[in-house]
Amino acid sequence: MFKIDVNPDIRLAETLSADFYTSDEVFSESKDKIFARTWQAACPAPSAGRIRPFQLLPGFLDEPIVLTRPANSLRCLSNVCTHRGKIIVEDECDTSGLRCRYHGRRFDLSGRFQSMPEFEGTLNFPSPGDDLALIPVEVWQDLAFVSLTPVVPFDEILKDVRRMTAGLYREQPQFVSAADYTVKAHWALYCENYLEGFHIPYVHPQLNRAIDYGSYRTELFRYASVQIALSDEPAATFDGEIAAFYFFVFPNLMLNYYPWGVSVNIVKPVKPDLTTVSYLTLVADESKRETGAGAGLETVEFEDQAVVESVQKGIRSRFYDRGRYSPAREQGTHHFHRLIAEFMNR
Repeated sequence: MFKIDVNPDIRLAETLSADFYTSDEVFSESKDKIFARTWQAACPAPSAGRIRPFQLLPGFLDEPIVLTRPANSLRCLSNVCTHRGKIIVEDECDTSGLRCRYHGRRFDLSGRFQSMPEFEGTLNFPSPGDDLALIPVEVWQDLAFVSLTPVVPFDEILKDVRRMTAGLYREQPQFVSAADYTVKAHWALYCENYLEGFHIPYVHPQLNRAIDYGSYRTELFRYASVQIALSDEPAATFDGEIAAFYFFVFPNLMLNYYPWGVSVNIVKPVKPDLTTVSYLTLVADESKRETGAGAGLETVEFEDQAVVESVQKGIRSRFYDRGRYSPAREQGTHHFHRLIAEFMNR
């Protein structure tokens, strides 16, 4: 078992060992210890009458799941037949029930077993184990969040985001686009880079001109954090001052609030040196799209990818193991590492 020790005093603490980012064993261990226990943004919630199958973190957790709406109430179910393990729903569709196309076992949209041909002689059948497993699911901004074995209530992880962003927009941001990027680096390295503004003057010249780096600050919560960027361009801010709120929700969700709307980044581990980052764009005011800190986001993304991929190469050096934190600029990264240690050491 890989044990992690991060001193709670940032002035004394050392960063995670390079082994955390390079070890296949540690990477595999994080599946159950971190990702199965936390809330994952899965996919848009289906409309009434639709069922939507998906894989939770494809290539990593690989858990087959299906979203249904019995009586217009969202349910998340295991998408594996309780008879012989076949995937039940292969494609999104409209249906009033679920039927396995291997041997004909049927379930209702709440996952309850309904019928099975040729089982008349089977004793003590059906039992609760013949129902499909019900998996915790919640909805935020029309996005379904799923946790296989949650240790924290969903409302707990988002309460500070909701408190700080209530009333930011006149109109509710609407989903307009999605895109995936492949990053040749460990998922945690990508998150660490996001969690500190320390690199902005060195990596992001356009963003650095759009914000006041000197006033950039970080606030920490139990399972989340926010970085607040200020600007002296009133037209590109929320209140004449705040250019952006950058929220991070442990372990892999980024919610970026700009005057034009919200950019959602979902960091999806694939391999120790490979990550997929899914981007969702929700727009409240298209006229502000290319102003201030929220402009040129693809350029910022490519700049981040390049530096993170360079770090991925560097941590494999025999001359590197751990670093130290800047108490003034890396509070978010230290907080993130403390949470990783908390979950991995359980």
